[in-house]
Amino acid sequence: MTVNIDASWKQALSDEFVQPYFQNLVSFVKSEYSDHTCYPPGKQIFSAFDHSPFERTKVVVIGQDPYHGPRQANGLCFSVQDGIPHPPSLINIFKEIETDLGKPYPQSGNLEPWANQGVLLLNATLTVRSHMAGSHQGKGWEAFTDRVIKTISDEKEGVVFLLWGGFAKKKASLIDKNKHYILTSGHPSPLSANRGYWFGNKHFSKTNEILRKLGKAPIDW
Repeated sequence: MTVNIDASWKQALSDEFVQPYFQNLVSFVKSEYSDHTCYPPGKQIFSAFDHSPFERTKVVVIGQDPYHGPRQANGLCFSVQDGIPHPPSLINIFKEIETDLGKPYPQSGNLEPWANQGVLLLNATLTVRSHMAGSHQGKGWEAFTDRVIKTISDEKEGVVFLLWGGFAKKKASLIDKNKHYILTSGHPSPLSANRGYWFGNKHFSKTNEILRKLGKAPIDW
């Protein structure tokens, strides 16, 4: 069974692709995509990995589920295709960058430029059925993406993990805190942000500060 994913990740995760749960997951996803409209487009399911190869990944952002509306999801958490209106969480992410870094609010919500700099924008579940949030949860994606996080933790050093909201914070148990940096805050969704749990976290400047200390290039957010 061939998985169309960047070669560096294929090597790092080779043991996972032969696991029975993963083969069952592939069968499920193929069936869903053949019988229903699903997102992201098939070629973009592993986009997060293709844009941020294993050896270049230095920041990890953890999301939960892809957007389930037409033409939104592009395989990167919180990101939308060019020309698509920005969802509420993404708007709040960009607002925080405005105040944290003094950068103008961007036109495009496509976060590929972040990914190309080594920011792994990882959803816990990589696919979803159209207009059915959470429809592909509990099918095996979470086991796979937990293994991704654990592999990064075990095999790399000095990675900055951004854990936004309760769901993402639970992933801290997979990360070696002695080797890596974990920044946590509320989720950028309006429900959390408007209650004071998101704005002012300065995660973008803090991440760059850490990267500079490690002698790595900062992210152009």
